[in-house]
Amino acid sequence: MGKRLADIGVENTEDNRRKYRQLLFTTNKELGNYISGVILFHETLYQKSDDGRPFVNLIKQLGIIPGIKVDKGVVPLMGSEGESTTQGLDDLSQRCAQYKKDGCDFAKWRCVLKVGKNTPSYQSMLENANVLARYASICQMNGIVPIVEPEVLMDGNHDLERAQKVTETVLAFTYKALNDHHVFLEGTLLKPNMVLAGQECPTKYTPHQAAQATVLALSRTVPAAVPGICFLSGGQSEEEATIHLDAINKCTAGRKPWSLTFSYGRALQASTLKAWKGKDVKAGQAELLKRAKANGAASMGKYVAGSVAGTAGDAGLFVKNHQY
Repeated sequence: MGKRLADIGVENTEDNRRKYRQLLFTTNKELGNYISGVILFHETLYQKSDDGRPFVNLIKQLGIIPGIKVDKGVVPLMGSEGESTTQGLDDLSQRCAQYKKDGCDFAKWRCVLKVGKNTPSYQSMLENANVLARYASICQMNGIVPIVEPEVLMDGNHDLERAQKVTETVLAFTYKALNDHHVFLEGTLLKPNMVLAGQECPTKYTPHQAAQATVLALSRTVPAAVPGICFLSGGQSEEEATIHLDAINKCTAGRKPWSLTFSYGRALQASTLKAWKGKDVKAGQAELLKRAKANGAASMGKYVAGSVAGTAGDAGLFVKNHQY
């Protein structure tokens, strides 16, 4: 959040963060037509609007379900080539119980995997899959739907074929672990990366090629019992993320028994932030609605590329080794 505010010249204070979130949660009720859930940080869950209404209540009034990010960030995985695991399991059950009481119905946990000459390693894939499975099991014990997020980063120069193979292997490890930990798959969601070549790959692939690779990878690894797949944007521009989602929903390369939709942070809010600039709430809300509507259309394979012009539509949002 700090970097996003710095980019528009707004000081990173708790009140400025609150004001920005208030902008999001007081948008027109139409927002609920395109967005079904919102992932909150711990801080956001307990913040209120200027008139004293809890943000959780504002979100529910929009017809949107509140969720919560429950991992405590990535830490180095010792004995690996710069790989990581994710911390936060120790007190997760108590936190989930409290978050459920405070109005959250789902949670999110992110694990990160890097593509390199020797990575992701067996050690890293096994560790991160087991961490995700333990998290999912604990959530379900507390009546919370877990969003499982094994993100294969776009960092690097790997081609589309390598990205597809790594994604398939990571997802295979993930679902093996979920099965080992007796996770009820019908009560989970998957938040994966789209299959895209590395940021520094010299070959440029079309949205159709990326969509084919993504659908094939998912159809080979994700059980039909999983009800929905919510893609992360992973540093794509707003327009790229929407075009790729649309291409995936139009793709006929493999079976798609799941709902294929979006769970975007940067790629949903970049234009909103740029229009707001700490002052213009109405302009920011108009951009948010516009981008949400575009992604809603893409979720049905009905988006027309370039039809929605945003203030940051084509701006690159890639951040190397992105952490939050």
